Amino acid sequence: MHKAQHIVIVGAGLVGSMLALYLVRRGYRVQVYERRADMRKAGYDHGRSINLALSNRGLAALHELGLEETIRATTVAMKGRMMHALDGTLSYLPYGTEGQYINSVSRSGLNLTLLDAAERAGVEFHFEHRCQRVNLEQTEAQFEHHGQLVMAQGDILLGTDGAFSAVRGAFQLTDRFNYSQTFIDHAYKELTIPADQGTFRMESHALHIWPRESYMLIALPNPGGDFTCTLFYPAEGPQSFAQLHTKEQVDAFFRKQFPDAHALMPALTDEFMKNPTSSLLTVRCFPWVRNHAALLGDAAHAILPFFGQGMNAGFEDCRVLNQLLDEHHDEWDAVLPVFQQLRKVDADAIAQLAYDNFIEMRDLVADPEFLLRKKIEAHLHKLFPDRWIPLYSMVTFHEHMRYSEALATGRKQQAIMDEVMRTKDLDTRWTALDFAGIVARL
Repeated sequence: MHKAQHIVIVGAGLVGSMLALYLVRRGYRVQVYERRADMRKAGYDHGRSINLALSNRGLAALHELGLEETIRATTVAMKGRMMHALDGTLSYLPYGTEGQYINSVSRSGLNLTLLDAAERAGVEFHFEHRCQRVNLEQTEAQFEHHGQLVMAQGDILLGTDGAFSAVRGAFQLTDRFNYSQTFIDHAYKELTIPADQGTFRMESHALHIWPRESYMLIALPNPGGDFTCTLFYPAEGPQSFAQLHTKEQVDAFFRKQFPDAHALMPALTDEFMKNPTSSLLTVRCFPWVRNHAALLGDAAHAILPFFGQGMNAGFEDCRVLNQLLDEHHDEWDAVLPVFQQLRKVDADAIAQLAYDNFIEMRDLVADPEFLLRKKIEAHLHKLFPDRWIPLYSMVTFHEHMRYSEALATGRKQQAIMDEVMRTKDLDTRWTALDFAGIVARL
C-alpha cells in the first residue's frame, strides 16, 4: 500500500481528529465520519467532560503536529495535588520536581483546535453520520445520515469512536475476539466553582482533591478563573447518587462532606439536578486489527480517568502509529500487527495504573503514612534522579518510557518501599535511612 490510499476514520473526537491530521499530512485522502453534529456549529455537551490533564505524552504528539504552543496557551499548569480535609485543613503534594507539572485543558477546546487543524490540512469531515454496520472484509462502513444510508469504503478503516465503539462491535462478531468491559461501582457528575470577577477562589496551580475514603470530589482550574469539579460517588447503595433526590439532600450532603467547596458553589444544586450522572468503565479487547481495519484510543482500551492518561494514551497511539509508518515506509500490512502488539501491553498497564490511582486518590492522599512514603520517594529521586523515579513521574513526565515498563518498575519500587515503611520510628528517623542501600535493591 502506498500514500495515495484512501483512509476512512469512524469518530471525530480527540483521537480521531489527531489521527486524521497525522495521516492527511502523510499524503493520504482521509475521510472522518462522526455521529454527533459539528461541535464548532452546534456547541458541545455540558456536564460530561471530566476536564483533561494533558501531560508529556500528549504534548509530544501535539508538538509533532505543530500544535503544542497553541494548546499550551489555553491550559493552566497544575504543579501538584491540594488535599482538602473535612475540617478545611490543606495539604499539598507536588507532582514532580521543580518545573514539572500537568496541564488542565478543556476537552471541547482541544477537540475544536484539532478539528480546525485537520480540516485546514485537507481532512474531509462528515458529521451527523451514525455508524450502522461495518464490513471488515471490505473495509466498508454504512452510516445513517438524516434518514439516508451512506456507504464509505477505504483501503484502511480505523475505529476511534470511543468506549462504546460501533467499529469494535463488528470485531466482536468475529471469531476469537476477546472483549471485556468492567464498570466500577462509582459514577461521576460534573459541577463548577465559578471565578470571582475573573480570579481564582482557590490555589490555581493545583489539582484539588477532597478525599473521603469511599468517594471524592476533585477540581481542575480553567483559564477563566473557574474550576471544573467532578464528584466521584457510588452509583447505588446507602451512600450514593441514588439517594440524592432533592436539592435539599444535595445541599445537606455537600455542606457536611465538602464544607469549604460548598461555600464556593452558588449554583451547586441546580447543576447537580441538571447535569447527567455518568458511569466509569474499563474496556479491554484483542486483537485490535482485522484485515485492514484497526481500533485505536478508547475503542481499543478505554480506561478510568484517575491517572489522567486516557487522552494521553490515545494521543500516544497516534504518535506510535505514525512512527511505525515511517519505519515501515507506509506498508500497512507490516505496520498494523506491530502496532497492536506494542500498544496492547501498554494499554493493559495504564488501565491497571489508572485503577490503582483511583484507590490512592480516594483513600490514601490524606493519610500521614502515605504522605511520608511520598516524601521518602521524592528524596530518593532527588539523590538518585536517574535510578529512582517515582511511578507518577515515570507515567506522566517520561514520555519515552512505555507504560508497561513504568508499571513493572513501579511494582519493584513499591515492594522495596513496603519494607522501608516497616522501619521503627520512621516518621522521626527517615532522614537517617540508607538511601544508597535502598536504591541498590532495584
